[in-house]
Amino acid sequence: MAHAAAAIAWCYGATIREAFPCLRGATDESAQASPSDPSDESHMFASLMLARRFAPLFWCQFFSAFNDNFVKNILVILVLFKLGGAQAGTLVTLANAFLVVPFFLFSGVAGELADRFDKAFVARRVKAVEIAVAAVAAAGLYVHSLPVMYAALFGLGVIAALFGPIKYGILPDHLRPQELPAANALIEGATFLAILGGTIAGGLAIGSSDEGTVALAMVAIALLCWISSLLIPHTGEAAPTLAVQRNILRSTTALMRVLSQERRLLRAALGVSWFWLTGAVTLSLAPTLVKQNVGGSEDVVTLVLALFSIGIGIGSAGAAMLARGRIILWPVPLAAALIAGFALDLGLAAGGLGPPSHAVGVPELLGQFWGVRLAVDFVGLAVAAGLFVVPLFAALQAWSPGAQRARVVAGTNVLNALFMTVAALLTAALQAAGVQAPALIALLGLLNAAVAGLIFFAFPGLKRVRMPSDHASSS
Repeated sequence: MAHAAAAIAWCYGATIREAFPCLRGATDESAQASPSDPSDESHMFASLMLARRFAPLFWCQFFSAFNDNFVKNILVILVLFKLGGAQAGTLVTLANAFLVVPFFLFSGVAGELADRFDKAFVARRVKAVEIAVAAVAAAGLYVHSLPVMYAALFGLGVIAALFGPIKYGILPDHLRPQELPAANALIEGATFLAILGGTIAGGLAIGSSDEGTVALAMVAIALLCWISSLLIPHTGEAAPTLAVQRNILRSTTALMRVLSQERRLLRAALGVSWFWLTGAVTLSLAPTLVKQNVGGSEDVVTLVLALFSIGIGIGSAGAAMLARGRIILWPVPLAAALIAGFALDLGLAAGGLGPPSHAVGVPELLGQFWGVRLAVDFVGLAVAAGLFVVPLFAALQAWSPGAQRARVVAGTNVLNALFMTVAALLTAALQAAGVQAPALIALLGLLNAAVAGLIFFAFPGLKRVRMPSDHASSS
C-alpha cells in the first residue's frame, strides 16, 4: 500500500507540474503540436497522463470515485457483518441504489448546466460542495449511524450525477478524436481502480479502531478532488443561450428528446447503460454471494471486488489497444457474449457449493479449484465488461454535436440510472423473495447472451465510425 501511495503521489505531482509551467519549464502545447502516433497506444496513454488538458480531469474522477466507494464499502461491510441482521442482503443492494437514483433525478439539470456554462467552472463548484458531503459521511461513520451514512451516500450520488456530463463531455473539447478511445479507457480505468482502492481502504478502515482518522481521510480525499478540479482547463460555454430548466422532470424529458434525435446515439447510450446495469448488479451481489454461498470473510469480499475492478481496468485498456486510434464497434457483441459465459459459469460454480460449513479466508479460497474458478469468472466477466463499454462511449462522443454533447452524456446517465435503479429494485425484491445470488448472477448471464445478439443486429456490419476531420485545440 505504501508503494502504491507513493506512485499516486508522484503522478499527481507530475500533474501539478504540468499545470504550472514555471515548475517544469515547458507546456503541453508541444505535445499537442507533435501528436503521437495513433498506433502507439502506450505512448498515447503516457502523453495524456502528463497533459494538463486531460490529467487533472483524470485525478478529479479518481479521487471522487475513490471516496464514493470508500464510503459505500464501509457502509456495506457495516451492514453485512455488524448491523444489517437478516435483511443485510437487501440493505446492501439498496446502498447501491442510493448512489444511483440521483443520476435519474439530476442528470437533466447536470447536462444543461454543463452545456450552458464553462464545464471547468461547473466542476469546481460541484467539487467544493463534495467536501461538505464528505464531512457528513465522516460524521455518520464516527457515530455509526446508518441513516446519516445513507444520506451522505445519496449526497455523493448527487455530486456524481452533476459531474457525469462534465467528465465525458469535456474530453472532445480538449482532445483529438484519435485520442478519445485511449482517454475513455483511462477514465474507465481511473473509475474502477478507484473502486478497487476505495474497496480495499473501506475494508481496512472498518476494522480500524481509529475512526476519527478514517473520518478525516474522507474529507482530505474530497479536498484533493477539489484541488484537481481547479487545474482543469476552461472550455468556454458550448450553448450560452440555453435556458436551464428548474423543473427536474421537464429537464429530464428534454434530455431524452436530445438523445433520441439520432437512432445510433440512442442505441449506443442503451449499450452503455447495459454495461452499468451489469456492473451494478454484479457488484451488489458479490458481497452476498461471497458471504452466504462461499462462507468468505471480509478479506474475501474485498478480494473479489478488487479482482472485478482490476478486470475492468484491463478490459478498458485492451479496448483502447484494439482501437489503435480508431473508433470500432466489433468488440462489443463479442464482449457481451463473454460476459454471458463468465456470469453463467460463476452462477453455476457458486450455486453448486452448498451451505458453507466454516469461514473461508483468502488462502483457502485460492488454494482450491472451485475458489480459483470463482476468481477467474469474476476477472473474466470484468475484462469483458471493459471491452464492451469503451468502444460504445467513444462512438457516443464522436457522434454527438458539440453544442449538445454534455446533454447527450447526461441523457445517457439518465438511462444508466434508470437501468441500474430498476435492476437494483428487482434484485432486492427477488432477494427478499428468497432467490439466491448465484441464480441471479446466472440470470444476468442469460440476459447478456440476448444483448449480444441485439447489439449485433443494432449496428449492421459493425463498421468503423467515421471520425470528424476537425479536432479540438488545446486549452
